[in-house]
Amino acid sequence: METSTYIFLAVAIFIIGRVSDSTQATKSSEQTSGKVYKLTSQAELGALLSSTKHVIVDFYADWCPPCRAIAPVFSEWADKHAAEGRLAFAKVNVDHVNAIAKTYNVTAMPTFVFFRDGKPQGVEVPGLKPRQSVSFTSEGLVERVRGADRAALQAVVNALAGPQEAAKKE
Repeated sequence: METSTYIFLAVAIFIIGRVSDSTQATKSSEQTSGKVYKLTSQAELGALLSSTKHVIVDFYADWCPPCRAIAPVFSEWADKHAAEGRLAFAKVNVDHVNAIAKTYNVTAMPTFVFFRDGKPQGVEVPGLKPRQSVSFTSEGLVERVRGADRAALQAVVNALAGPQEAAKKE
């Protein structure tokens, strides 16, 4: 009798843990700033790219732990640095809008792609040293960041927001 009680308790704890994990995952993905555009189509992305000078797009998946870890940080940066027409932050769920991910050759999550004037464009980030998570163009510009590399992303956001912040103060 004791053995079956222990087995029952172990199964109950396992099930409760799984439900708790899935609830937490849902809460994390829902904790997106009002300043982060959640794109659901190529048309939405096109509209944002045509109306904003610089756009940072986070390609993510709900099931991805690094994506969930970086999401609140990305939202915080959007709250602090987004500027209408100058700098926008957007998210694309690769499981729901796979065509966009394929268009930009996104194969790992999260992947952050940087756009200028409607096209994927590298960003000049002085002092950022080469690392596995960062792809550079042949000119030494940051093309994309793969993974939840907070330091590399912060450097890119600062590089893009720097001119924006100066324009806000004028």
